[in-house]
Amino acid sequence: MALVQQAMQHHAAGQQAQARALYTQALAQDPAQPDALHLLGLLEAQNNHYAQAEALIWQAIQARPDEAMFHNNLANVCLEQGRATEAEALYLRTLQLDGGRLDALSNLGMLLSKTDRPDAAEQLLLKAVELAPHNADWRQNLANHYLRQGRDAEALTQCHDGLVIAPRSRTLRGLMVLAYTTLGLPDKAIEVLQAWIKNEPDDPYPRHHLAAITGQQIPDRAADAYVTGIFDNFARSFDAKLADLSYQAPQQVAAEADRLLGAPNQSLAVLDAGCGTGLCGPLLAPHAAQLTGVDLSEGMLRKAEERGIYTQLFQGELVAFLAAQPAAWDLIASADTLCYFGKIDAFAHAAHAALRGAGVLVFTVEAHDDHHPDGTPQSDFILRGHGRYSQSQRYVAACLHAAGLQAVQLAPVILRNECNKPVDGWLVSARAASAA
Repeated sequence: MALVQQAMQHHAAGQQAQARALYTQALAQDPAQPDALHLLGLLEAQNNHYAQAEALIWQAIQARPDEAMFHNNLANVCLEQGRATEAEALYLRTLQLDGGRLDALSNLGMLLSKTDRPDAAEQLLLKAVELAPHNADWRQNLANHYLRQGRDAEALTQCHDGLVIAPRSRTLRGLMVLAYTTLGLPDKAIEVLQAWIKNEPDDPYPRHHLAAITGQQIPDRAADAYVTGIFDNFARSFDAKLADLSYQAPQQVAAEADRLLGAPNQSLAVLDAGCGTGLCGPLLAPHAAQLTGVDLSEGMLRKAEERGIYTQLFQGELVAFLAAQPAAWDLIASADTLCYFGKIDAFAHAAHAALRGAGVLVFTVEAHDDHHPDGTPQSDFILRGHGRYSQSQRYVAACLHAAGLQAVQLAPVILRNECNKPVDGWLVSARAASAA
């Protein structure tokens, strides 16, 4: 056990190489040492090596079958891979072994919340809060559940109570802003954001959302630091989260590319622009002799690399990357990246210049109507309270035409569901001018 204890100290300090070496050494001495198996499995999961993590934690369970913690953490690994049914069974087994295990109560509660079993979810989440009233994480999960159910006032109460415990929690403050906004109390949301900016002036999150709520000093696009902060933080669980939202944008983009390009023959230079974890990659690969991905988030790119389908991956800002790639691509595809852009004229010009021959551009944006109900024109783009932009059909088409793109088409689509409501979008396609 001395080796395992040393490894745990390195692990807790973020010294993964040293921890890995010591866990491995402990297992060389005793291949069935359950703590070493479990902890090495957790280290592998931290690095998104889920198959290795799962195998190691299963071995730990076989060595010590009544350890609730092992079952809970194996459930987490399954959930990260989108295997909700297996995760649920493992959380239930955890609670059979230890009915008061708070992380399993809350984890299972959130899983049930996301799979439309609100009453059972609430019972579990409330139990976690009742057993540990001074734990802000459990209140955060309960607040998320209430927001999902449209119970914004109850979510707000949990946010208030959680912030008493953890006053600098970014997640709780963000949920509080969302709850106030949904309740039609923007002044309260503004107070939270202004205090946040005063205390943490370098954090891009409150400035971005303050602009969204007030409509003042709206940036042309979200700051790079804002985008990377969001996506680096939940890269590991990104795919599973989007599966919960019935996310359709990658399939929509790929279907439009298929329509425009015809039968795929792996002959094209394809750019997955804003590739994230690579959800579009397998759908675009049949067209690609060369499949390249670019994204701002290092965490997302690490996940994309694991898919093993990209020829190369680059970290960088999208417009700058396109500007440096003249006449390089037969297909530029982008699913839900431009929702972090307000103005898209620079993107349109850079994309056109980066296409070659009869190159095709396909992307999605979030949508709003060209006109208000009274017939007056809407703004070209709007920064919404959730921090993403939406564009009018008129504006998107105008930007693409001004950039010299041709055969511009916009089709209304449902990109995903959020808080049990559909998110409207435009599926946009165009061709390079030389396609005429």
